[in-house]
Amino acid sequence: MDRQLIARGVRRCSTPQFLLWILPWAALFAFGLYCAGLCLVKGLNQTNMDNRFAFGLWIFVDLTIIALGAGAFFTGFLLYILKLKDLDAVINSAVVIGFVCYSGAVAALLVDVGQPLRAWFTFWYPNVHSMLTEVTFCITCYLAVLLIEYLPIVLRNRKLREVPGFLVFEFELHKLIYVLAGVGTFLSFFHQGSLGGLFGVLRGHPFAFREGLAVWPSTFFLFILSAAAVGPSFILFTTWLISKLSGKRLVRPQVLQLLGRISGLLLGVYVLAKTVDTLIWINRTSPGAGFPAQEYFAWQPFGTWILFAEIVVFGLAPALILLTPRLRLRTNWLVSAAVLACLGVALNRFVMTLQTLALPTLSFDRYLSYWPSWQETGTFLAVVAFGVLVYSFSFRYLLLFPQEREFRQEPAAQVSETAVMDPVGRS
Repeated sequence: MDRQLIARGVRRCSTPQFLLWILPWAALFAFGLYCAGLCLVKGLNQTNMDNRFAFGLWIFVDLTIIALGAGAFFTGFLLYILKLKDLDAVINSAVVIGFVCYSGAVAALLVDVGQPLRAWFTFWYPNVHSMLTEVTFCITCYLAVLLIEYLPIVLRNRKLREVPGFLVFEFELHKLIYVLAGVGTFLSFFHQGSLGGLFGVLRGHPFAFREGLAVWPSTFFLFILSAAAVGPSFILFTTWLISKLSGKRLVRPQVLQLLGRISGLLLGVYVLAKTVDTLIWINRTSPGAGFPAQEYFAWQPFGTWILFAEIVVFGLAPALILLTPRLRLRTNWLVSAAVLACLGVALNRFVMTLQTLALPTLSFDRYLSYWPSWQETGTFLAVVAFGVLVYSFSFRYLLLFPQEREFRQEPAAQVSETAVMDPVGRS
């Protein structure tokens, strides 16, 4: 029965092997649910967050995975709006990754609220002057969009397609894909920006505060650029990783190279904008607030090295690699650059979230440190395990990479079409 659920024309590991793969992740997920349950039942005193560190591990993780999940909306925008047809080879995988990232982020936020029974207050009694209100609405709506986009992929399962009603419903949903791509781009564009704008308006934290461009601080645009830049890199890396884990060719090399080139172009623009923003902050914004910029890097472990690493090591270096055609043709360089870019956006979110709150902002204030509790860590690991489980089941039972079937036909042209389309999946 399990083998009959696998898409035609592809091969997957045996059922016992698959169970061995998901068992540790399921155990980790169960442990994470226990940790989240402690936080929901006993309250946020289970965490090491306080009035100073209201943003801790969970918010850092949320900001990071939301940025990495931007590959879903950006790949859809490039494929359906800008007509880059080569990206059709990874769009299904991008949708699953986006769904995993956003659903995991929303789940973590529900725990982070501390009073989940009042979580609906955000929607019913919105603070129209808060950027978090806009973020809440956009993330929730975009998660609904991703769910609608994920549903046709599920309905293409070989057994579900035998139900005529599901087949018609999937066909009708597919007609909306261009609208969904546009709506998803709009929603993701604004909530990515507002997440960054939230830090840019913190006048009480001059390390993060930025001058406005029109009505938005510069961090609004930097968050959008960084998310759009690393989204394709994350799709590139995950595609390569799944290919290695499964031992199968999933896409043609040209697809990964295209993702790398797109990511490199946007990453170059982001590094330039980030450099200009940093120079303005060092020479005007920070001194204007009464704090020489170097003071913020005098507190260990935060030093100027972290600024250098963010802009040069995890920004400029991968951008140059991805923009160099000769290096893009070499898989090791391509994947390494993509990993560096993803680490760069994670470091940026860490700096904006934790370093901003740790640094003293008044002459009589003191430097404070924060370390997540095991309950916080377990809840975070539940999000990771959830993502692995959802993607593992999707990869096994759904066709995430259409080109995979083509590769099976290439080595043996003599194989008949009947054998390739064997209804019991023995091909």
